[in-house]
Amino acid sequence: MSMEHTSIRTAPRKRAPALQSFSAVHGLTRKAIVLDLCERAIVSTTYLSFVYRMFSDFSGKPNLITVLLILGETLPLLYIVLRAPSITLSQMPSDWVFAILGTVMPLMVNSAVGVAPIVPVAVCFSLMIAGLSLQVSGKLVLGRAFGIVAANRGIRMQGPYRFLRHPIYAGYTLTHIGFLLAAPSFTNALIYATALAIQVIRISREERVLMQDAGYRGFAVRVRYRLLPGVF
Repeated sequence: MSMEHTSIRTAPRKRAPALQSFSAVHGLTRKAIVLDLCERAIVSTTYLSFVYRMFSDFSGKPNLITVLLILGETLPLLYIVLRAPSITLSQMPSDWVFAILGTVMPLMVNSAVGVAPIVPVAVCFSLMIAGLSLQVSGKLVLGRAFGIVAANRGIRMQGPYRFLRHPIYAGYTLTHIGFLLAAPSFTNALIYATALAIQVIRISREERVLMQDAGYRGFAVRVRYRLLPGVF
């Protein structure tokens, strides 16, 4: 029997005090709050596992290449933990799958201890520093609006966003290329190639959400390229 037309009423379920106050402040549903907390937990757990593994490879004494890679992943962790939640956070399972894979995949690389760099170390450093600088500048512009799952947390058009719609992903790509040249292995190459393909999919899914905003549509007209100027 359907309960839709019955006259029996049940008392509403009480939310936990923490969730209730959080919802009151941010105007979010319980589901949105839980999803937001899940996103933070996934990023935090993945990051800590990655740092532990990187340090373990060098018995607690990582080289500069590894330190640069870790620094590139630290700022987004802080932003995600400290940011305000968004009511536009996607609830599509596929968006979550690609967001998690795109975040986790690059952190699965190994430092390939004992393998000689393909190019001079100075070139690897230059690429990683350039990529790290691009990432950091984009993350500083986003601030606490940074996240991994598709959502509209506010349109940003300053800094590197004047030239690319997704400069942080471009910075990741440069950093990954520099690290791969410094620590070449088939496994690392496969991981980064897969991660890049996933990032392209993430971009399309993020823009599906963002294009609902007239401000972003105007921004997309002015800034044509998403990831690589003149190509994509």
